[in-house]
Amino acid sequence: MIFNPKLLKERLDAKEKETEQKTVIILSGIMFISGFIIAGLNYRYNWIHMPKTVVIIGVILFILSYIMYGEILRENTYLSRTIKVEKNQKVIDTGFYKIVRHPMYLVTIALFLSIPLILNSLISFLIFLIYPCIIIKRIKNEEKVLEKELKGYKEYKKKVKYKLIPLIW
Repeated sequence: MIFNPKLLKERLDAKEKETEQKTVIILSGIMFISGFIIAGLNYRYNWIHMPKTVVIIGVILFILSYIMYGEILRENTYLSRTIKVEKNQKVIDTGFYKIVRHPMYLVTIALFLSIPLILNSLISFLIFLIYPCIIIKRIKNEEKVLEKELKGYKEYKKKVKYKLIPLIW
């Protein structure tokens, strides 16, 4: 809000123009709502509990992911909740973007998978495992848009081979 109000405005803009992305948003919403409801019911009715060490690992993963999230926001001022290319936008190829093309998605996956661990809900964790599949769908569409509309993105793809997970994909 203080250092980069434009980035805050972009991150709060949720009006998606890409049809495929509207599906991604709906699926994500259903996943989140059901995951949190199940976590609450799991707590209320004492269904399944995980060892305390799993909860602690979840907290550590959440904190580390949140720190990385902040760094990625700082690196890439073009980040937006919607898929679009801005006027004069350029490819970011520094920091985490030297390792994978979509570090924000990697970090959000880690954040969202840590939440059910913190809430001590194995069932919610299984529900949240849907999120990486949703993100893969989003990335596939986003890459098409970026290749078509963002100058230098095709060259960047040749330089940074991995979309999400280093040495894997």
